[in-house]
Amino acid sequence: MASASPTVRHRRLGRELRRLREKASLTLEEVATPLRWSTAKLSRIENARTMPSGTDVADLCDLYAVDPPTKAGLIQLGQDAGQRGWWTAYSDVFAGAYVGLESEATTIRSWEPLLIPGLLQNEDYARELIRTSRPGLVATELERYVTARMARKISLLSSQAPALHALMDECALRRPVGSPGIMARQLGDILQVMDWPNITVQVLPLRVGAHCGLEGAFSLLAFDAEDPEVGYTGCPGGDVYVEATDQVENLKLTFERLAGVCLSPEESAAFIAAVRSDHVPL
Repeated sequence: MASASPTVRHRRLGRELRRLREKASLTLEEVATPLRWSTAKLSRIENARTMPSGTDVADLCDLYAVDPPTKAGLIQLGQDAGQRGWWTAYSDVFAGAYVGLESEATTIRSWEPLLIPGLLQNEDYARELIRTSRPGLVATELERYVTARMARKISLLSSQAPALHALMDECALRRPVGSPGIMARQLGDILQVMDWPNITVQVLPLRVGAHCGLEGAFSLLAFDAEDPEVGYTGCPGGDVYVEATDQVENLKLTFERLAGVCLSPEESAAFIAAVRSDHVPL
């Protein structure tokens, strides 16, 4: 069964099965042939593109001579990975894997040069963005997209809320989206959540000029220590996931450099409040 979203547990299972195969010094073909699988199936399992059945996991463990406790743990991991997350109810809205990964992250770092970051958007702002970017949606479809986007924010309120560090360009604050009232409320909402202990917001002022974030928006998702960080960037042409260690390190360095030229959180709050006053309807 193909997985609609390679969650953290799914990715962990694939990595562990690949590690066991390599430990056994077996090639894809040497594993696939006795199991009467294609090498493509095994590759998809190891890369978290296909969810293996419990029998599939058991067969692989037997072939790799895995001890019973490890075998049982991997089968359980596969069962946990196959559970439906809240986002699957919005599979028509969330086409990629990002939301599934985001929901299990312990730390989220995002850079947004053009818009208010998605996790900080309120309903009215999000509705205007979606209406503009998807003009073909009828009213009920539009509201479903808005509801789905608001559902993403629930994790920030949970007892296990991730740490969110959001960097945004001054342009995102000043660009009118909808009426002046919408922008004023949106910036007011950001000021409120900036008091939350798990949220850090910094603004990059225009006076900085050219900087290392001009190539576009991106996010970095960190998980438990045993799971590697993942970088992400999206565009109209599709989603790009960055998992190679050196590439993730480059994104982390870019984020740190951007944070270094941003206003401090305290300065950013004062700056957002000043810009908010410019959006207040006369």
